[in-house]
Amino acid sequence: MNTVRRAEKKDIPGILALLVQVDMVHHNGRPDIFKGPATKYDAGELEEILMDPASPVFVCVDETDSPIGHAFCVHKQILEDHVLTDIKTLYIDDICVDESHRGQHVGTALYQAVLDYAKTQGFYNVTLNVWSCNPGAMAFYESLGFQPQKVGMEIIL
Repeated sequence: MNTVRRAEKKDIPGILALLVQVDMVHHNGRPDIFKGPATKYDAGELEEILMDPASPVFVCVDETDSPIGHAFCVHKQILEDHVLTDIKTLYIDDICVDESHRGQHVGTALYQAVLDYAKTQGFYNVTLNVWSCNPGAMAFYESLGFQPQKVGMEIIL
């Protein structure tokens, strides 16, 4: 039985392996931007993130307590802006399900844990970014009810 819980220091090796998978999805879609294989954090940086209450990380673990998915989140709030309201947003910085466990509702379980956390902590909304070179992720997020909030655009020179 899979379980979603807050990530702990012992999960760092499993999280690092998942981060390589995330990078490779992006590298395969946009090798002009993403190096591969790589991780966006090293073990020391992950340990600091796990201790930061404003950056909750959730893992879905299998029956051996090994991470098979993760969700990195960040508390965001802009206060007293001239244009924006003071809403509290929970931003999903990174979400990944191990390739061998995709299609088994691991991502949905992670998302539900993030949503439950956001509701209990009084957040107004949950946001994330998704690369257009990752149509599977886009479809997954749309199936959860996410809608575009803004669109980033580019021109390659």
